[in-house]
Amino acid sequence: MTQQYPGDTATITTPAGDASTQRYEEARAAASRAMSTIAIDPDQPLRTPPAAEAEPEVDLDLLSYRGFKFGAAFFGWLIAISMSVLLMAAVAAAALGTAEILDYTTSDAKAQPGAASLTAAGVTIFMVTLAFYIGGYVAGRLARFDGGRQGFGVWMIALLVGALAGGAGWVLDSQYGLVDEVNWPNVALADNTLLLGGIAAAAALLILTLLAAIVGGKSGRRYHDRIDELL
Repeated sequence: MTQQYPGDTATITTPAGDASTQRYEEARAAASRAMSTIAIDPDQPLRTPPAAEAEPEVDLDLLSYRGFKFGAAFFGWLIAISMSVLLMAAVAAAALGTAEILDYTTSDAKAQPGAASLTAAGVTIFMVTLAFYIGGYVAGRLARFDGGRQGFGVWMIALLVGALAGGAGWVLDSQYGLVDEVNWPNVALADNTLLLGGIAAAAALLILTLLAAIVGGKSGRRYHDRIDELL
């Protein structure tokens, strides 16, 4: 059926039936009351949601230079190996000169094999770690971006080359017995002690050189970051 409500400009069609009509009238009255309670102040500006923060623009040309760079890591590894040889040679020369001055002979070292072994291992680990820091720094400077990855690449190349050299040495020794011909120094320590000490020294060398190479790579990148801040 149709009903004409006062004040309306159109005829509103309502569902047939008294119950349906009553529910419709109640809903219409509730909607009218809700609309009448809303007051809009014309002098008050409308609130708008805060604008989303604009994401920093990324230069697509610079993205192509990011990531691991084999060339930078390779030259960093060459520097690390070269510095290892130079530093060990310098330490050996300094140790020889000190022994001459202090009259420290081989018999004195054999009398205290533990202290002599720990000193030699500690100095070797420190020098090689310093060399890997320098190699990582060079790799980070060459690559400019992602210095930590370049330092890790220096360490990985050294690890792979060391594994290949060890495998080649094992094959040659199995065929020609080269290790048996080496005149090893007679250290007055038990075999178990030497084995545990060697494992501990190797683990410390791997961990410290890895950390030093990564830190060196990040240090090399900061050189370029300071230049970019000035430009």
